[in-house]
Amino acid sequence: MDEVWKREEVQSPCVKLCVVHPEARICVGCFRSIDEIASWSRLSAPERTAIMTDLPSRAATLTKRRGGRMARLSGSDQNT
Repeated sequence: MDEVWKREEVQSPCVKLCVVHPEARICVGCFRSIDEIASWSRLSAPERTAIMTDLPSRAATLTKRRGGRMARLSGSDQNT
């Protein structure tokens, strides 16, 4: 039986939650920048590895939502 040809490369960190944070300008799913996402297939293995190593530290740069409309409504109750 023939062996299946496989590429030895760093896999994409994409989790199919593709939303760009408006302030941090990174994807909230994988934490890559738009430029990194667009160029991923052309990057070398060492370049991909460097990005993958940096991704966990980027999660802390995202600010959490405060609850949207419901938080604003419940906050207005406190003022009355």
